[in-house]
Amino acid sequence: MKAFRQVRVKQRGILREVSAQGRALHCGRIVTLRLKPSPVDSGIIFFRTDLPNYPKLRPDIEKVSDLLRATTIANEDVQINTVEHLLAALNGLSIDNICIEVDGPELPILDGSAENFTQLLHGAGIIEQERERAYFTLHQPIYVSDGNRTIFATPHDGLKITCTYVDDRGIHTQHLSIEITPETFSSEIAHARTFVHYEDITPLLKMGKIQGGDLDSAIVLDGDRIISREPLHFSDEFVRHKILDILGDIALLGKPLKAHIVAIRPGHALNAKFTRAARKHFTLSAGIGPPRNKLFSPMESTGLDVRQIINLIPHRYPFLLIDRVLTINETGLVAIKNVSINEPYFQGHFPGRPVMPGVLQIEAMAQAAGIFMLHRANVEGKLALFMSCDRVKFRRMVEPGDQLYIEIQLRRHRGDRIGIADGTCYVDGKATSSAELMFTIVDDNTRLRG
Repeated sequence: MKAFRQVRVKQRGILREVSAQGRALHCGRIVTLRLKPSPVDSGIIFFRTDLPNYPKLRPDIEKVSDLLRATTIANEDVQINTVEHLLAALNGLSIDNICIEVDGPELPILDGSAENFTQLLHGAGIIEQERERAYFTLHQPIYVSDGNRTIFATPHDGLKITCTYVDDRGIHTQHLSIEITPETFSSEIAHARTFVHYEDITPLLKMGKIQGGDLDSAIVLDGDRIISREPLHFSDEFVRHKILDILGDIALLGKPLKAHIVAIRPGHALNAKFTRAARKHFTLSAGIGPPRNKLFSPMESTGLDVRQIINLIPHRYPFLLIDRVLTINETGLVAIKNVSINEPYFQGHFPGRPVMPGVLQIEAMAQAAGIFMLHRANVEGKLALFMSCDRVKFRRMVEPGDQLYIEIQLRRHRGDRIGIADGTCYVDGKATSSAELMFTIVDDNTRLRG
């Protein structure tokens, strides 16, 4: 597999509050949208300001409740419809942290594209924040399909989308392949509007959909005729809007991703199916900084196998809790631990309900941080001594059959001797535990406990 050179990228947010008002496509209500600055590591959060206590909702693939002509997210307290165009703008412009307030059950459709949202975000002032971005990075191809519709993805250093749009009537066929950056999104994708076939309008209205739709908010296709208030923004506007929808729907992963996505006749339902599959295959990694350790070649610096791991740290069976390092660089790493029913601790923790002890998740993070410290310091004949842990949190159980992803991200260091790092364990993209870890590098003849 090709080794990708990773670059240092900061999280991004907005500088000032901005707002817009417009009609919602499906419910037909006039709604007001406010975008507000949000601190680092806070992510994207929606608030329904028309409901008591302003209930909040994070966009997540597990919260998708409806995919008919839009993407709807919901939990037990709140529902928000037609989130995909704003999420596409946030994804395309690489904005990680933002507070979104809306005073209705749906976002405004505006002109049916992401252009107004893009202009709104630029007007808010897009700024870099003090922490590096984390990415979902694909390490093997994945594939989903539904009849004659297909999406597959392969590893790629960045985000590239290749899309083919073919309507069911065989009239319009369009194809586009594009590398997604804030610049290409703004100029090539954001202005592509949504569209509907004329014969689908009446059935959709009977289902209670598109109550607020008009020729200002969508293109209508009537056979080979194109009906709109203004000319097409692009000769291949339909496939560009399909790419826009993919960007909005994959934003439900919760982190930006690196992959080459190839989509044939995509739609919201297939996009969601792909995003769910992707959650299981992508590795969360800090995509920052090229490795500088001279002990490993550039190809090896993208990861370490178990033989290289045991050459770095003294742990052995049954206490070696790292099976592989997937990515390692100057400021972080991602490792995996395959949790097997054969683990000796499952005999007593607990009979009849085997659960990986939380302290061993902390130990796995400690071992991963030790590997990172030794790799970063470029030293031989040394050991990484685990000094302390703080801010420990346990969020969900880890059971036999799970694959534990361990992310270590350097927070600060004093030379190459002492470092403080953030550690987080994930299963299926969801955090199971986290802690702040402190380490120091000592000589290998130092007496260590544990």
